[in-house]
Amino acid sequence: MKLIHLTDTHFVPQPATLFGLSPRDRFDAALESINADHSDADLVVITGDLAHWGEVAAYEELQKRISGFKSPVVMMIGNHDDRAALRTVFPDAMNDGSGFVQGSRVVDGHRLIFLDTKQQGTHAGAYCEARRAWLAGELAKGEEPVLLFMHHPPFLTGISSMDMVTQQDADALWQVLEPHSGRIRHIFLGHVHRPIFGNWHGISFSLIPGLNHQVPLVLEPHGDDIPGSYEPPAYAVVSVGADGLVIHLNYFLDQSRRFPLDGYEVKGREYALGFPASEG
Repeated sequence: MKLIHLTDTHFVPQPATLFGLSPRDRFDAALESINADHSDADLVVITGDLAHWGEVAAYEELQKRISGFKSPVVMMIGNHDDRAALRTVFPDAMNDGSGFVQGSRVVDGHRLIFLDTKQQGTHAGAYCEARRAWLAGELAKGEEPVLLFMHHPPFLTGISSMDMVTQQDADALWQVLEPHSGRIRHIFLGHVHRPIFGNWHGISFSLIPGLNHQVPLVLEPHGDDIPGSYEPPAYAVVSVGADGLVIHLNYFLDQSRRFPLDGYEVKGREYALGFPASEG
């Protein structure tokens, strides 16, 4: 199974920019890259913060583009999104029967489960009793290995401002997941706008950069003022096999020079040490 993971697109209405950047242009560039190099993906998953202020006009900008993917797409929501506005533009968005934007599907023998961790009135995440009951039911449907997708991480990352708005009821969520933890192969996350990898309760996880702006690596305490940066955006290319799972980050806007690392064997030591002007 091949998956593409994108997150935090933060669309705003045309012609506005966001923090001096164009979410539309960056999404278009990612779309072009994915279609050119990964059109064989089984699924593209966008893990939330589709729009920055949850505006209908912003979702309309996304709607103009989403059908351009050559692979099926699952759109999740995050703290910046608005469920009602999203459904105005995407009436077929996931619905768990209680109004939450969550669902599941079986792909290549795996159950992929997409959680709605938005809590109204805060940027922090939460997963209420109704959603936990739905998740328990999804996990009970079969014995397939599980891939879990969330917006908010249910653990601390060490970036203090982001940790203040992480998942607030992770212990309650874990009580639902624990009986099935042996089946959960990986958790895919957004929200933090950084590449972060590790494990939570023994389950591997990955957070990836956002498509518009990033959060720099600031590990000293800095209060609730979230720092931002122009570090490059990326999407993840995920290969899921019977005996392992591999994740590559594609920094699709990177235009830096590429060169053969073994070129010195043909061109000599001078090539390796300094790139002669003739090779410029």
